[in-house]
Amino acid sequence: MSFIVVIPARYASTRLPGKPLRDIAGLPMIQRVWQQASKSAAARVIIATDDSRIQLVAQNFGAEVVMTRADHVSGTDRLQEVADNLGLSQQQILVNVQGDEPLIPPAVINQVAENLAVNTEAGVATLSEPIESVEDFLNPNVVKVVRDRHGLARLFSRAPIPWPRDHFANSRDSMPADALARRHIGIYAYRVAELAAFVSWPVAAIEQLESLEQLRFIYHGVGIHVADAVESVPGGIDTEQDLQAAEALIKSR
Repeated sequence: MSFIVVIPARYASTRLPGKPLRDIAGLPMIQRVWQQASKSAAARVIIATDDSRIQLVAQNFGAEVVMTRADHVSGTDRLQEVADNLGLSQQQILVNVQGDEPLIPPAVINQVAENLAVNTEAGVATLSEPIESVEDFLNPNVVKVVRDRHGLARLFSRAPIPWPRDHFANSRDSMPADALARRHIGIYAYRVAELAAFVSWPVAAIEQLESLEQLRFIYHGVGIHVADAVESVPGGIDTEQDLQAAEALIKSR
């Protein structure tokens, strides 16, 4: 099983301008993401960007870079352009590693790629982890996923699903011991064929409502395999506080 990692990297960020090039313990964020991805079993690790500043920095530390258009609305669209530019086969597996996750474990990159290779009924694979706090369960910024007995996603939502009716009727101070709630972890493996289909479809109404692009696949009947991550995945970097926390963790190691 061969797979390629693509790391989409945009310079523009409302909350953290120039995010990919921000310093974390002596290295730019995008280099730390690339280093983690390079520890995986990927045949290639590619940084996809529309910004020449990111291109220059990435090439200087030895990364393969593919320049893409600036008008992409999502990382998924950017991945499809990379696949098209490189002439990749329709069955090639690409793993989308977010450019703001400098602490992503290489093991979960391998896991999501292998899960897609093994589960041929799915066109996409992703990961999750149990939700243990009521605060996270009720937080709309924590995306939840419900899966079926085959491990395929039935719904992603910002709403608290599945709702533990009987437990919450008595108390909402804690999650029930048998809670099925799962937080979606935003790492994806795709086959190139599904990426090509994705960009050909209009935005689905439910995707627009929830602001969750993966719902476009479900709307069109593409299976998304979901498994619990083999290692804990730290959150991405969206704020100065996130940046400081990541730097502190890296220095502590």
